[in-house]
Amino acid sequence: MRLFLWHVIVLATAALLAAPILISENVLAQEHVESTRKILVRVAPQYPNMARTMNIQGTVKADVLVAPNGSMKSVEIKGGHPLFVQSVQNALREWKWEPAPHETHEIVELKFSL
Repeated sequence: MRLFLWHVIVLATAALLAAPILISENVLAQEHVESTRKILVRVAPQYPNMARTMNIQGTVKADVLVAPNGSMKSVEIKGGHPLFVQSVQNALREWKWEPAPHETHEIVELKFSL
């Protein structure tokens, strides 16, 4: 029984150590994408009360599909703490980019710190 419990602990620890490595490789690939349109209106996201009381800090990365008129058409969250996602989505709905002849994908990184 002890040997089984030890194996479970080792496997759980290995899984926890492997997960951040996979996430960081994904994030590194997104850092090379540059914004092509100037941001005209930027609204700061609200710090969620639960995250504040738990002293949680972090960064959320999002891929924003921007319409030709400069408004957000859709957003896909690429990484970050789930407590911050709704706040980021709400803020990005208010952002405005400069007009362009076609839709563009803009990578946005928003940091939350106390």
